[in-house]
Parts: sequence; C-alpha cells; structure tokens
Amino acid sequence: MEIWRIWLEICAVLLEIYGLYSGILMVFALFPRKKYPQKDPKTRFAVVIAARDEAPVIGDTVRRLLRQTYPGELYDIYVVPNNCTDDTAGVADRAGATILHCTEPVRDKGGALRCAFRQLESLGYDAYCVFDADNQVFPDFLARMNDAFLSGARIAKGIHRASNPTDSYLAGCYDLYFENFHLMFSRPRAWLGLSAKLMGTGFAVSRELLQEMGGFNTKTLTEDTEFAVLCAMHGERIWYVPDAITLDEQPNDFKTSTIQRRRWSSGVITTLRTYWWELMRSCFKRGRWLFSLDMLMMLMGPIMQFVGVFPALNLVIGAVVHGQWLALGIGLASFWGGMSAMALVLTILGKRKLRGMVKAILLYPWFLLTWYPISVLSVIYPARIWRPIAHGQRKKDKHFHPAA
Repeated sequence: MEIWRIWLEICAVLLEIYGLYSGILMVFALFPRKKYPQKDPKTRFAVVIAARDEAPVIGDTVRRLLRQTYPGELYDIYVVPNNCTDDTAGVADRAGATILHCTEPVRDKGGALRCAFRQLESLGYDAYCVFDADNQVFPDFLARMNDAFLSGARIAKGIHRASNPTDSYLAGCYDLYFENFHLMFSRPRAWLGLSAKLMGTGFAVSRELLQEMGGFNTKTLTEDTEFAVLCAMHGERIWYVPDAITLDEQPNDFKTSTIQRRRWSSGVITTLRTYWWELMRSCFKRGRWLFSLDMLMMLMGPIMQFVGVFPALNLVIGAVVHGQWLALGIGLASFWGGMSAMALVLTILGKRKLRGMVKAILLYPWFLLTWYPISVLSVIYPARIWRPIAHGQRKKDKHFHPAA
C-alpha cells in the first residue's frame, strides 16, 4: 500500500510539471497570431502524394490540386504508389499526376517519401509539399506556403480539419481535436518562435533543408513525428501557416478510429524510445536546446496519459472500497462539463456550424477518455505493423462546405 501511495505521489508530480509547462505555453494562444505578408509567386513546388490502394479518392485529390490559384508552371503533382493492389497509379495518371515508382522496397509512407525525394532532387524544385491521397486542399494552399517560404521558412505546416465532421460524432470529435491542437499547441508556439506540430499531411519542406539533413530518413510508423524530431535536433523551426488549409477524411466507426489512434500513439512512443537520448543531448546545444526540450515534452504526451490513469484508477478504487461515490461523480461531471464547454468554444472559434456538431460536442469528453486505454496499450505493447485506413467512405455532408 505504501508503494502505491509513493507511486501516486510521483505521478502527481509528473502531471503537475507537464501541466504547468503546457499551461504556460497555452497562455500565448491569446496573443494575436502572426501573419506573413503576401508575396509574389516564386517558390517552385513539387507536390508529392504517397498512396497505397487509394484508387477511390486519388483522382479527386489530384484534380483539386490542379485547380490551385498558384501559377501552374510553378508546381507539379507526383503520386507515389506503394504496395498497391488496385489501380491507384492508373487513376492518378488519368487525373493529371506524374507517377513516381519506388525504386526500392518500401513498407510505409516514410519510405515512399524518401524514395520520391531522391528522384526529385535533381529536378530543381525549391520545396516539396506532402499530402495524403484523400486530402481536399484549399485553392490558395500553395500561395500561402509561398508566403511563408519567402519570409524565411524552410519547413512549414498548414492546418488540417476533418472533411466530414457531421458524418458522425466520431468524425466531429476528430475535427475538434485537430482544432484544439492548432489553437493550443501550434498557435502559441508560433508566437514564441517554436515549432508547430507536424501532423502527417499538408506540410512543405525545402530541398535545401533535406540536403542538409541527408534526406528524409525516417524509420518509424509515424514519419511526421520522427521528422519533426530530426528537425528539432537540427535546430530547425517548423513554421505555422494557419491560412494553408487541408481537409482530411476521418473515421466514422470506433474500431477504425482505435486502430488509427493506436498507430499514432505507438509511433510517438517508439520515436521517444528511439531518440530520447539524442534529444536530451541536443537540449544542451546552442541554437537547438529550446526546440529539443519542447519536442521532448510533446513526445511525453502518451506517457502522461499512461501516468494519468493511476490517479483516476485510485479515485475509482476509493469509490468502490470506501463508498466515495460522490467524489467520483463530481470529478466525472466536472470533467465532462468542462470538456464539453471547451468543445463548444472550439466549434465557435473554428467557425463550424453548430448544426450537426451537437453530438460531437457532447461526446468530446468520451473521445478524450478513450485515448487513455489506447495510450496504456501503446506504452505496454506498441503497434509495429502499419494497417491501412480505408478512404472514400465519406457521407454527404449538408453542413460543411469543403474547398472548391
């Protein structure tokens, strides 16, 4: 019993340190966001899409990208089919993309991107934009990335939202979750000169930076998180470009969501296990220490969820053993009410229509709670196999109007 009490005290201290750090940064979300001046189009982009069995959606994505407001002579679209069993390459080719075939065996998106960047290196592009096969990209995405790159960025991240937030409460919760990250994570860090969170799609990296870093050399399931770590240790800031918007289809069923989120958590934990010592050493290097420290704290997210399970479990045990049901009920009601209120605020700040988002707002606390068992499982037994998420299942959404 004494050991349990000591462990709970350790957990409380760790959670307080992590909460204090996060809370201080979140204060800066209240500051006016920094905007980049609009520039004449000069940056030459290669738009790269790694696709595995994406025939139902890849054609529409390519056609939308061809309708960018950016000058056509300054960007080209490349699709990299990998391990496909359908006609992804044929659909993309007919839609207007150039097909890049992997010249070596690849097992994940990171390997496909690495192969693509190697083939494109000699073609003289200034930067590479990375999207997923199901993305709906706003028409001015490349123009806003051009503004950032001509203002000094060498790697930049736009924002992404759910393309189907009113399909189900689950898709709506994803949309709120992303909005929370943009407002509470990336926005304050942009104000402080720190890095935005590099989430999977809708980012651009300069050819010069890739050359300095020896290429896109990731090896985990979450290539985006790993590359962000490599940038932190390189002392490179990931710029936040909130006007560059990408829409991304989200799961409507809980099983698919669990598979996806476990992959995300497992990737973060695997990245932490792989790079924690290098990041610690980088914390003592001039020009890199702040990026590396902040990245370490970001990677601790799933670990803190794992740690947070124990105080919650202690509260439940107390309710069962000592009859402290009132304390348990008050705690749960406070959490549910607070998180639902936050979801409502995120809906309003993100300029979503309340109609169709009511279930997502009310069930957002449930969505957050389900992260805890996923994180616990990921800490104990990380996912090591990439399992594809089917796209093209989006229902007709009457309450949300994606990019034209």
